[in-house]
Amino acid sequence: MSYSIRFPRRRDKADSKGRYAIRLCITKNKRRKYIALNLYTYPEYWDEASEQFIIIKNQKRADLKAENKRREADNERLAKYKVRARKIVERFDLDGIDWTLNQFEELFLNSSKQGKFNIYFTERIAELYATGHIGNANTYKQTQNMLSQYDPKLNQRLFSDIDLRYVRGFDTYLQKRGCCGNTRRFYFKALRAVLNRANAEGIGYEATYPFGRGGFEVARLEEATDKRYLPAAELSKLKTATAKYRQCEYARKLFLFSYYCYGISFIDMAMLTVSNIKRLEDGDYIIYKRQKIMRQKNVKPISIKITPIIRELMESLQSNSPKVDDYLLPIITRSGYTGEQLYMHIRSRYDKYRKYLQMLAEEFDIDFHLTSYVARHTAAMTLQRNNIPREVISQMLGHADMETTNVYLDSFECSVINEAAKVL
Repeated sequence: MSYSIRFPRRRDKADSKGRYAIRLCITKNKRRKYIALNLYTYPEYWDEASEQFIIIKNQKRADLKAENKRREADNERLAKYKVRARKIVERFDLDGIDWTLNQFEELFLNSSKQGKFNIYFTERIAELYATGHIGNANTYKQTQNMLSQYDPKLNQRLFSDIDLRYVRGFDTYLQKRGCCGNTRRFYFKALRAVLNRANAEGIGYEATYPFGRGGFEVARLEEATDKRYLPAAELSKLKTATAKYRQCEYARKLFLFSYYCYGISFIDMAMLTVSNIKRLEDGDYIIYKRQKIMRQKNVKPISIKITPIIRELMESLQSNSPKVDDYLLPIITRSGYTGEQLYMHIRSRYDKYRKYLQMLAEEFDIDFHLTSYVARHTAAMTLQRNNIPREVISQMLGHADMETTNVYLDSFECSVINEAAKVL
């Protein structure tokens, strides 16, 4: 493939002042396209050989000196245009794109109109904080910080710069830092979400979008993780024993409350209020929407019938620890918190809960890394062990799709596999 980039002076048509336009001429395989640059010159001040404005040295008149400065500035613009044009062609070549002249023109013109990628990223983070999406805002902020470490010139990048080559380079950088596939997936999901939002708003640049068909595949980064559900014997210990220490007993009851409430997450437990309890025909229910997806369209609430054991756990937790405001459980301990302050408070309480769970595991001699997610995964696996259809399990867990449920349940226990092997 052969191409050339030139800046010829137009000869056939002058403007009202007698000046002629300077245009970019891109030629590929003997075909050419002219792109207007909004630059004009008188023929006597244009060097045809070097394709630059002529600078008259040693000018003494103020008006001529000013004219010289304008021509010098225009020459700098031409130099920048040439660099931009070459970078566009290099990007096409590196990505293996057999580009057309129209594709070049679209990218060349739009790159000059685009806003800066990092400015939009920062505004998006601020918007998430302002609307109470604190978790997503923190995720985006972590991704932005990592990108700034990878790319010292992040503040100068246009949306068209965040292309396939760029994200592949970022992936290589993360691997060199020792990031596993799931960690890299965490960053790329956030980056992809920002680019998707920018494209939807008409701010991004779809021609170089790196995650489309044939682009960077975020899903391939996902790695299998150890299943986080408790064996039945270990779960039985938590159900029947009482912890010696008050903090561990608090953690045990919260863990079981989560388990019996279909694996309700820690933040959802924390945010439950007395208004989430509804009286229906057949009894009292906890009805809530998951914080993680509650602002998505068509999200259905989860309904949990308050069984005797759930009521006993609620009352025991309420009687042994102080509650504030109208929260259902004694997790939030500061009154009047909202927004980011409330989110950070719940995060600090979650960190303590994790610590108490580890103390509980040591006290009960449970050789397992207990976390809040273990309660959720254990509930899902217990339902599957008892032949509950996955569609039902998915609804009980509040998953938006079956794919997420399948991640929880796709690895069967060894006992199930051993039983299956007996038929061989």
